[in-house]
Amino acid sequence: MSNPKMPDLNQLMKQAQRLQADVAKAQEEVAKLTADGQAGGGMVTVTVNGTFDIVQVKLDKAVVDPSDIAMLEDLITAAVNAANARMREVTKQHMSKVMGGMNIPGMPGMF
Repeated sequence: MSNPKMPDLNQLMKQAQRLQADVAKAQEEVAKLTADGQAGGGMVTVTVNGTFDIVQVKLDKAVVDPSDIAMLEDLITAAVNAANARMREVTKQHMSKVMGGMNIPGMPGMF
């Protein structure tokens, strides 16, 4: 006997499985994306992928000063942080399309 006030559990399970599959697909897509971060007015550029691995570092010759290694280290750190921040934003935007605006705490891929 069906109660009209009770949700259809089979339908809810199907929706949950579809959402889980959509999230897994979106995570695979995000892993293939890249984001750049720059520092020093673009003299240092770092590219990260969707799993936050650094895939490229570009340095302008002007920032390679053997007498000021600390500055170069700071610029690289800033560029990595900027690239990671951009990737978090790209991931959030990409995943929100799949989630339909839902913000579920602890959902993989949501930062």
